[in-house]
Amino acid sequence: MSRIGKLPIPVPSGVDIHVGNGVVQVKGPKGSILVHLMPGIDAEVKDGKIQLDRANEERQTRAFHGLSRALIANAATGVSEGWKKELDIIGIGYRAEKQATSVVFSLGYSHPIDFPIPEGIEIEVDSKANRIFVSGIDRQKVGQVAADIRSLRPPEPYKGKGIRYSGEFVKIKAGKQGATV
Repeated sequence: MSRIGKLPIPVPSGVDIHVGNGVVQVKGPKGSILVHLMPGIDAEVKDGKIQLDRANEERQTRAFHGLSRALIANAATGVSEGWKKELDIIGIGYRAEKQATSVVFSLGYSHPIDFPIPEGIEIEVDSKANRIFVSGIDRQKVGQVAADIRSLRPPEPYKGKGIRYSGEFVKIKAGKQGATV
């Protein structure tokens, strides 16, 4: 058995889960998510917990077992608590400003960058305009939007300027060494 897949998923209070036709629907106070079950994986709700079983012992089915369990657990956490990523903008004159449906970044390029906010994602900009909070109920979507924002100006290794995740460590390289005579 998969060490991850065999663990039952506790259902948080206020979350409703319906299983049917290869789809698990997770509803909670923050929203609703549909999780499609992988081939060979079955789910059932027992005693306030979700248990996943697999049909056979093939390599691919065993891999899907743990993956399916993780996706359903992430959905249950997302609709009850939500997911959040923090990004820091480091650099002189680098800033972000939230508008109605987008965030405008000034990142040292010759033009501002207009980043549209995807549906189902909330983006907040700190009052100092140097910290961004990306939140939502879908863990994959929150992580992807945070990665897309970071890719607008990744941290460079000489001065450390750019957009980085909060807590991310950037190893600073030594610059040019002066010639000695």
